[in-house]
Formats: sequence, structure tokens, C-alpha cells
Amino acid sequence: MNTLSRTITGGVMVLGGLVLIVLSFFASFFLLIYSIPILIIGFFILFNKREDAIEEIKNMKSKKLKRLNN
Repeated sequence: MNTLSRTITGGVMVLGGLVLIVLSFFASFFLLIYSIPILIIGFFILFNKREDAIEEIKNMKSKKLKRLNN
């Protein structure tokens, strides 16, 4: 995910989790079962910076050639 989509997704999930937490005090505490995990996942998506790092692909041709030569 790029920065914009990560910010939007994380922000919506955090906001949704907070809304469900507030509603759980007025409606039912059963909503906390859904709101707390949504809030945690939203914060994880929002603050995860390592996902944007791209790993270098190792050269597969050299491995195939080594296997064929052996």
C-alpha cells in the first residue's frame, strides 16, 4: 500500500473503531468485541512503514544454471 491508501484505510478503521467504542457504552458492551480489534488493526495499518520497502529479487537464472551444471 502506498502512503495515501494506508492513511485512508488506517484512518477509517481507527475512526470506525472509536465510533463503535462510544456506541458500545450506549447500546451494548458486545460491540467492544468488534471495536477493539478494528482499532488495533487500524493503528497497525496506519503506522506500518516497513510494508513500503521493496525487496530485491534474486537472479533466478543463475540458480537454474548452477543446478543444470551439477
